[in-house]
Amino acid sequence: MTALRPEQGGAGGFEEAVGRLDDPLNDPLPGQHPSPWFRAEGAQQEESGAGPEAERLEPEPEWYDPEGYAQDWYGGVPVTPQEPVTSTVRNAVRDDETVALRTADTRRIVESEPGPESVSEREPETASGAPGVTAPVVTGGRAARRKAAKKGGGGRRRAGEPQEATAEDDGKPLTRVEARRAARAAKPTAGVVASRAIGEVFISIGVLMLLFVTYQLWWSNVRAHSLAGSARHHLEDDWASGKGKPDSFEPGQGFAILYIPKLDVVVPIAEGISKTKVLDKGMVGHYGEDSIPTAMPDAKTGNFALAGHRNTHGEPFRYINRLQPGDPIVVETQDKYYVYKMASALPQTPPSNTSVINPVPAGSGFTKAGRYITLTTCTPEFTSTYRMIVWGKMVEERPRSKGKPDALVG
Repeated sequence: MTALRPEQGGAGGFEEAVGRLDDPLNDPLPGQHPSPWFRAEGAQQEESGAGPEAERLEPEPEWYDPEGYAQDWYGGVPVTPQEPVTSTVRNAVRDDETVALRTADTRRIVESEPGPESVSEREPETASGAPGVTAPVVTGGRAARRKAAKKGGGGRRRAGEPQEATAEDDGKPLTRVEARRAARAAKPTAGVVASRAIGEVFISIGVLMLLFVTYQLWWSNVRAHSLAGSARHHLEDDWASGKGKPDSFEPGQGFAILYIPKLDVVVPIAEGISKTKVLDKGMVGHYGEDSIPTAMPDAKTGNFALAGHRNTHGEPFRYINRLQPGDPIVVETQDKYYVYKMASALPQTPPSNTSVINPVPAGSGFTKAGRYITLTTCTPEFTSTYRMIVWGKMVEERPRSKGKPDALVG
């Protein structure tokens, strides 16, 4: 008789065959079960796209041995894997408000991952993931978390960390208190306002002084030369037209021309010594009826006294200190030339000394009446503290019909 197979045999063989089918999962082959809990570790990582060093929240249960058969389904001893399972267990942080575990999106942890580099060799990462300072773990309840989030992580800025962004930097609106503080900080103090005002005053004064000096030293001369030249041409035109000589001259009216060949001076002479009407216009003034009357050039005896600026406003007498005895001084009128020779000078005298323009000037060296000329101006230069005096004596009276004297021809 032929022996029966186990599945065809007696009751003992049948029960043995059925016993091998007690596994409720029907003995799936290793790595081919549809449930993700029983898939091989490499296959699961390949499906998720993560590498061997990918981070997992919980370790997978190892219920199958390398042969793929369950060993602990019924309380058996679990099979120890041949290689240690790679996983990272997150540090649970206690929540002071909820007394529960924090969720993954509200806690900050420092994870250590196994790999070719040890934990000590890896560079710490910031909260943003970039290498830098290790992000601190935030503890406390919601209020602490909100405060830490508002301040960019909380705590003092560590060395190497970027400066915390303010509300103005990140575009967030300022609170009312912050706006008041910013307004007070932007508002200048009384000291700053006073210093600015004083600085502006000094700058204005400096500009005004510069303009005044420019006017006095340059523009006043330009203007005076123009006015004096116009008065001279007007006087010469009157002489050429045959206009009669008046018996007397009004203050400011021109009547003669003064020549000092050594100093290249050619300037009209007007009646009076008024600053506004005569001297500031670049002309030389004759001491007439409005001041201390002195003689005219055609007088038989007397002192023909003149005054002029030494500096500014045409400065016709600026260099009269260079005159030497014998230098010619010529006065031209409508009908004659009067030639004087420089005789003496007084370098300095008070303005109150009017005796220098007497008919016989004091200090000139003249002892008797004659026909003299006196030039007066201010000294030292650019001041009016004292007066400088130059005297001359007439040596020639020449009609204009005979031509210019030798002093002007040469």
